[in-house]
Amino acid sequence: MNEIARKTAAAHCPICGKATDVAFKPFCSKRCADIDLNRWLSGVYAVPVKEVDDEDGERPAGSDESEKS
Repeated sequence: MNEIARKTAAAHCPICGKATDVAFKPFCSKRCADIDLNRWLSGVYAVPVKEVDDEDGERPAGSDESEKS
């Protein structure tokens, strides 16, 4: 798909799926933008973190915060 076709293709709101409005892009309305903001602020969109443990169940020596001084 070329650049012009990508820009003219109708984008959809990630919350409700309706066509987007230029004033609220990438959303269709202020309501959907506010829903997304609430999800960010309440922690729904969180990056999962995996704690790394050494084979004996302890953290590796280089991962301690006290050693980073």
